[in-house]
Amino acid sequence: MILPIYIYGHPVLRAENATVTPDYPNLQELIENMKETMYHTQGIGIAAPQVGVNARIVYIDVDPLAEDFPELKDCRMLLINPEITVDETAPEISREEGCLSVPGIHENVYRREKIHLHWQDEQFQEHDKDIEGYLARVVQHECDHLAKTLFVDRISPIRKQLIRTKLNNMVKGKFSCSYRCKIAPQNRKK
Repeated sequence: MILPIYIYGHPVLRAENATVTPDYPNLQELIENMKETMYHTQGIGIAAPQVGVNARIVYIDVDPLAEDFPELKDCRMLLINPEITVDETAPEISREEGCLSVPGIHENVYRREKIHLHWQDEQFQEHDKDIEGYLARVVQHECDHLAKTLFVDRISPIRKQLIRTKLNNMVKGKFSCSYRCKIAPQNRKK
């Protein structure tokens, strides 16, 4: 089922995300819904909070970027309870990022080029992998969602001030988007 994407300003994006255990209710259904939603919105990654679920789950499919980054061919990852360790000695590179939860805004974000990733798969088997390049950026971006962080939190204060009106409009539901969204509850005065 295609789920709505929760938009900048919605409290679910800033809430704590629970560790997922094998007895997590309807886990397979949630994973399939996240995948279907991500593909429908033409994203390359999605975290559970983006569909309104505060659980430590990420799905990534960077295969659409393989023309520019051949190492990403057929690269799909389901990450349950991911933990990343950033290699602080790796170069910090600025690249443009966007996000399904922040539609219409793209900004340059500095991220380290190498990380170590620890996660569990659907069978709750443990995995460890050193990742670098563009995939490291995507993993960091998606894992940020699990840490209550959005890419716009990582841009310079000047750039954030320049997009402040767009962000405030997003909170109010004043934006254009091609997929179904859920905005922050509005405090209405009577």
